[in-house]
Amino acid sequence: MSNKPIELGTLLFTMVEPRKGHEVAYNRWYETDHFYGGCLVGANTFAGDRFVATRELKKLRYPAETPMTPDPQTGSYLAIYWVLKGFHDEWNRWSVDTVKNLHATGRMFTERDHIHTLLYNHEWSIQNGERNTPVEQALDRNFKGIIINVGELAPGKSHADVEAWTRDDWAPRAMSKKWGPELILNSTPLPLLDDAPPDVPRTANADRRFMQIHFVDRDPRKGWDKGYAKYGEALNESGVATHLWTAPFIQTVFGTDKYTDQL
Repeated sequence: MSNKPIELGTLLFTMVEPRKGHEVAYNRWYETDHFYGGCLVGANTFAGDRFVATRELKKLRYPAETPMTPDPQTGSYLAIYWVLKGFHDEWNRWSVDTVKNLHATGRMFTERDHIHTLLYNHEWSIQNGERNTPVEQALDRNFKGIIINVGELAPGKSHADVEAWTRDDWAPRAMSKKWGPELILNSTPLPLLDDAPPDVPRTANADRRFMQIHFVDRDPRKGWDKGYAKYGEALNESGVATHLWTAPFIQTVFGTDKYTDQL
């Protein structure tokens, strides 16, 4: 039993691509309406943030063929939300019902495509140092960037093997470097409800997948070649999982149209 007064349980990860010519309209709709009305107003949602991948950042994504996106240039905007531990079922039901109501009342934005929208269970996290930002405060910290790393368990391996490799091998080496993360979150996919909106793609092999969010205090491009450009190779060589995707994002700037012309 945790003694944390606030503990992260579920996270919503929603990566979307606005259709060409609708970037500004999408950005304004999402941050002035849907960010709040579609998620943050829900009971037990205690944090949220938005991120963007510009053309320059998307050039760093790899591999080009991945189940996460149809191509490296798709999936420009990312929103992430934290939900209190112990309230997943209630929140999941509320979120589906809310989105259905928003569709019915004309408050959804049609000129955009869901690329990867899924609920994940927070399994564990690693802080860089004893007195550093806990995962519950990560979306309020305004980290300059995040790197998403996705893998699929190798035959005969478990999620415990991924944790051991990350904690004992990759994290200690990475967190000692200037390009390294201040915080690593590891999560596993949760099933969508049967009546979830049909425009949200379903995920194959979900029981074998894991997704990590690495929070960095600098532009993720700095030190990329020495650091995260090698994450996929390191994961594959570990033998615990197959690397599926690595992708950097930076913070959006709420109340502005910054980056809408750089997608």
